[in-house]
Amino acid sequence: MEISVIRELSTNELKERLDDLKHEYAILKMNHAVSPVDNTAKFREIRKDIARILTELTEREKKEKSENIVKSE
Repeated sequence: MEISVIRELSTNELKERLDDLKHEYAILKMNHAVSPVDNTAKFREIRKDIARILTELTEREKKEKSENIVKSE
């Protein structure tokens, strides 16, 4: 998932996508423990997508906090 796509999503959509990715990653890890997975690059791809979403959510929180501080002054 590209960062441009992530930035277009709403916060609620990002949180839903994050939950889905975490669930998919857990299932992939369990399946890999039982039998080898053909495409091990999928692990890295999912982890990076999770990191991108978390980064965007953090940036939005910081931006919201800074806007609130400016408004209160």
